[in-house]
Amino acid sequence: MNDISGSQVDLIREVFHYQNRFEGSTMVFKIDYPVTEDPCFPGLVKDLALLAKTGFKVIIVPGVRENIDAVFKQHDIDSSYASTQDSPVRVTTSEGISYVEMAAFHIASRFMTSLSGSRVDAVIGNFVRARGLGVINGIDAEYTGVVDKIYTDSLKRVLELGMVPILPCIGWSPSGKPYNVPSDEIALAVSKALGAIKLFIITAAEGLNITRLTPKETEDLINTSTTFVRELKLALKASQAGVHRVHIIDGREEGAVLKEIYSNLGVGTMIYTDEYDSIRPLHSKDLPDILRLMEPFMQKGILIRRNPEQIQEKKDDYSVFEIDGSIRACGALHEWGESQGEIAAVATDPNYTDLGLGKKIVGFLIEKAKKSGMRRVFVLTTQSQDWFESLGFKESSVDSLPEKKRKNYDKTRKSKVFALELASIQN
Repeated sequence: MNDISGSQVDLIREVFHYQNRFEGSTMVFKIDYPVTEDPCFPGLVKDLALLAKTGFKVIIVPGVRENIDAVFKQHDIDSSYASTQDSPVRVTTSEGISYVEMAAFHIASRFMTSLSGSRVDAVIGNFVRARGLGVINGIDAEYTGVVDKIYTDSLKRVLELGMVPILPCIGWSPSGKPYNVPSDEIALAVSKALGAIKLFIITAAEGLNITRLTPKETEDLINTSTTFVRELKLALKASQAGVHRVHIIDGREEGAVLKEIYSNLGVGTMIYTDEYDSIRPLHSKDLPDILRLMEPFMQKGILIRRNPEQIQEKKDDYSVFEIDGSIRACGALHEWGESQGEIAAVATDPNYTDLGLGKKIVGFLIEKAKKSGMRRVFVLTTQSQDWFESLGFKESSVDSLPEKKRKNYDKTRKSKVFALELASIQN
């Protein structure tokens, strides 16, 4: 007896899909310092090592702000900040820069040591050329710098050897002068320079939700949010710089990176600029996928049973909701004459209920009906009346159905009729 469930098979399919899609791609991991102090840290590094072993090009940029604070406090080094347009930056004095280097290379070495435990080679290198930030609002930032250039050729050579580059928060001028460069800025610059397909911002803060945002939605959220503003600003900049997907995840969650890479649903928050989800017409090759979606609902009697031939016959009536190449919802709009259409065969993957796919696909079908000149859409339902009422449908009578549909009505099923007058909906 085979004990593998259908959901496990779907997960295996997803893993192979994403492995094939992203293998050989460059991914940058900006990891906040508190994550390195959490018990989850060894597991996180093991997962990064696994990615490197299976063909991903992994770059690590450790955050060290809290560690620098601790080192400064331990050695009685004063720390002050200068305000910039984006956020305050630490003023690094000639006395403080050596302690910044100490803190930065200590954390970078921890990553290298942990990776070596998984038999993955890593390199801590001078991949960042920096220049001084200068005088900000009358304050000399001294040894605080900004990224002037990323040495991409050196990074690419390391990556081609299957090694993991680790970039501490230090950059050097052409003359060899060290500068303290914010880790967020280094992560952004290296993502842009190497054309990274993904940037991960791995944090240790409560309240991350499974959310999918466009850059515009991210910008709106920055203006209204009081949490994760730094992470959202970095994500927005990365998206605007051409990184297709930026993920903000809680690094303390077991396997969070793997869940985000290898599943449609993922964890945390994703800001995307490529085509992540879309509603499109049904293709013949999609029949097995939508039948698999519909089967649980047909077994419960929520949907009437349909076979591949029946769906193929009315293929043009069907639409599917696709997420990253996988179909997660479907629905159909059947025209019955008299300017009326029936919304039918609405099914969603139960794992994606929180994303509101059913509501989205019904909304799409309503717009399709309006564009086709229909004045009314209706549904026949035995168990979903509350859900359709929440979408604005109102109970109606069988007599209100078009004549062709009345003749087709299954009296033994005793479905209730709910309708929506399209003229009442504002464009």
